[in-house]
Amino acid sequence: MTFALHSLRSAIVTMLAALATLGCVLAVDPEPGPAVLAVVLCVSLGRSQVSKSWQGRIETGVVLALVGHASIGVGALFQRMPWVGAVVYVAGMFLSIWLRRFGGLTRRVGALIALPFVVILVVPRVQSVRVSGILAVLLPVLVALIALLWVSVFQWLAAKLRVVSASAPSTASAAASTARPPSTKRLAASTQMAVQMAVALSVAFAVGFVFFPERWAWIVLTAYIVGSGNRGRGDVVYKSVLRIGGAAVGTAGALLFTQHLGGKNATTVVLILGAVFLAVWLRPLGYAWWALFVTLALALLQGFTGEQAQLILWPRLEEIVIGAVIGVAAAWFVLPVRSADVLRRRLADALVALAESLDSRSPDAFVAAVAQLEQVAPAFRARRMLLRPGIQSADWIDEVAAFASLLPAVIASSGSLGEARRAIGAA
Repeated sequence: MTFALHSLRSAIVTMLAALATLGCVLAVDPEPGPAVLAVVLCVSLGRSQVSKSWQGRIETGVVLALVGHASIGVGALFQRMPWVGAVVYVAGMFLSIWLRRFGGLTRRVGALIALPFVVILVVPRVQSVRVSGILAVLLPVLVALIALLWVSVFQWLAAKLRVVSASAPSTASAAASTARPPSTKRLAASTQMAVQMAVALSVAFAVGFVFFPERWAWIVLTAYIVGSGNRGRGDVVYKSVLRIGGAAVGTAGALLFTQHLGGKNATTVVLILGAVFLAVWLRPLGYAWWALFVTLALALLQGFTGEQAQLILWPRLEEIVIGAVIGVAAAWFVLPVRSADVLRRRLADALVALAESLDSRSPDAFVAAVAQLEQVAPAFRARRMLLRPGIQSADWIDEVAAFASLLPAVIASSGSLGEARRAIGAA
């Protein structure tokens, strides 16, 4: 219940920032392209928590403006020289993942490189009739900076009002805190993931351009989504199943809605924003919810782009399946990472953090490590449902995670610390 409430509060903060950004952007250009870009950026920046310091936010703004301007050029290449655009796109995504190995600002730069590149595949290409010249060229950068401003303002207000925790570690920071120096005997994990992504995107572009020249973007986007944040082969398969299942249910729901609604009206706008809000709120509870409501929102958006949702939704589901298969194949055969190895590493990190928490008498290190452990848990818990009876890997995750609620009492009881340290050493 507490987790769901925290997710709801974060979703409200993100959507308030999105609405404020949307109001500013529509005042400049009322076309759907910049509006969709505004919402996508707010959702993405809201999930990443950007940076807790204003210096970090300023750095993010500078990098986002530069990367956003570069992504405009990539989008233009897709229009004029699609194969060249694909090569540049793959190189950019490879770089965004490879930079994770350095941590700190460089890691944040990598994440920001990926963001505008993903937006290229999502934002509808509608020619504006009210904005031209240099403003039309710089409009995506302006939208990005407005989104960053409002996300920063609302996150700051939420922290001041204690609506959301100001000290909760973000995924990026927690991952950086547990990162290890690259091994000299084999490729670093970030390099492996970057190579996998480059191969998956290359195949997705090739299949899309050759067999689906008008609808290639969703193949590429799905291949990216299922492979991003790769935590092992099992995680990629699990995410692919949720992506396809959620998209299938969302497609069915979208067809039901768009038979009675749709078009350029206020009801459609409210439904789109409502679907985005539910997607943001429920995503931490399961990726299938995200896929379902995003599919619904994008289907309703077709009324603004002149396309009939009924004619494109089932083909889009086909493209999602193809992209998911490509992503799984890349994770399985290109420098594969075993999910069990990832789990062992994170269990070990959690035990080390637990020992540190006992020494420092502060649970913060262990709580952050458990958050990292929980990221790999869903795939193992799904596997446990299929393979019972017997002890499963998910049981070990549950045992370690359950200790997080007991740790404050153990720390307060000095007599049990020695026994706890011996148990950790044995583990």
